[in-house]
Amino acid sequence: MNYWLENEWNKLVLDYTNNSLAKITWVDIENHYTSKNRHYHNLSHLCNMLLQLEDFKNDIEDLNALKFAIWYHDIIYKSTHKDNEEQSANYCEKALKTLKIDDFKIEKIKALIISTKKHQLALNKNTDNAYLLDLDLSILGSDWETYKSYTESIRKEYKIYPDILYKPGRKKVLKQFLERDSLYFTERFKTKFEKQARENLKKEIELL
Repeated sequence: MNYWLENEWNKLVLDYTNNSLAKITWVDIENHYTSKNRHYHNLSHLCNMLLQLEDFKNDIEDLNALKFAIWYHDIIYKSTHKDNEEQSANYCEKALKTLKIDDFKIEKIKALIISTKKHQLALNKNTDNAYLLDLDLSILGSDWETYKSYTESIRKEYKIYPDILYKPGRKKVLKQFLERDSLYFTERFKTKFEKQARENLKKEIELL
């Protein structure tokens, strides 16, 4: 997996920079996403998103911007912090400036990253933002065993919190998703994942 991801990263960044800087930025990404407290928000999460993206990349208006947003949307992740997305966006900005990416594209990428905080669209001139959010939450619509494994990984990331604090907080988040008219923004993901995702969320709430 790591080899595939590094190859994908190189294909993306070599449009903007040289092999040396591509390697430096890859190692930086790898180090962040493999830190010891990453049980779900890790390289496997990125790999899953990027693999799914292959199926509809022709629908994306700015594919490179979307890919950079995927790579950096969880670069900073601490379960005790409430500004991970903002920090990730700022970290991304610094990294992409070293790659000589223009400011307009960087601002677009930052907006995409920050939209994952509340999973609400920040950019709606095309479906790029919608696809990013749907990719990020595609795990919710997986089969129950995969979803159960996901919930266990999330619990490990929040292990600092006892059940008496974690369970009510988790229920609140899940119920907020269920209150939405739809968990997903694109017809492709609604059709594929919506029904199963709602069943999974309800089942998890019952088990908490």
